[in-house]
Amino acid sequence: MHTYEIEIKTLLGNEENKNAFVTKLMGIDGVKETGSSSQLNHYFVDGDLEVVYASLEDILSDDKKESFRTLIEQGTSFSVRTRQMNDQVIFVVKASIDETTSENGISRIEFEELLDMTLVELDEVLIGAGFNYQAKWSRDRVEYQVGDVTVCLDRNAGYGYLAEFEMVVDDPNMQDDVKEKLYGLMSILEVEELDQARLARMFEYYNANWSDYYGTEDVFTIE
Repeated sequence: MHTYEIEIKTLLGNEENKNAFVTKLMGIDGVKETGSSSQLNHYFVDGDLEVVYASLEDILSDDKKESFRTLIEQGTSFSVRTRQMNDQVIFVVKASIDETTSENGISRIEFEELLDMTLVELDEVLIGAGFNYQAKWSRDRVEYQVGDVTVCLDRNAGYGYLAEFEMVVDDPNMQDDVKEKLYGLMSILEVEELDQARLARMFEYYNANWSDYYGTEDVFTIE
């Protein structure tokens, strides 16, 4: 069974805003810090997911094969990524289920699978299926849990500090109720959603200039 990711982003930018956000977050009853990681995320465009499926079919579990097939058949506007999270390598595909994009959208079908290969080896599978690099991203992440909401605090190359409010559900019909819950938590923390049009401009700029930012702490500002 595939899952549906409902995620809303807020841009914090600098360290002062990040510190104020963390102070408010840690003041919520029951909040827990659940982990941290350093990540490399490689985004891909073009290519054929059917060829990727054929390449990975023998190492995917039956449940994951079914989930991957359903996503290929039902999803639209795919975002294909490889990720190294500490020492783990993960294959990620997201497809939008609302009017936003698969790269940065609010509601998306999500497929993730931990694979026993290096990031370079997984990238080569995608390149062999006709994919090309769109951009390479680097970030440090701290995760928190507030009830059934996951809050990810990232320091992204290029973007600076960014927080993501996320829930993963099995039923796409739950997305409106989940969004209401996420917006409610954001209101308590006094942060606003990063406008989708601005996020798209930031994403486009980074993709055109990613080699200047990947693996650095440099930040740009796009209004």
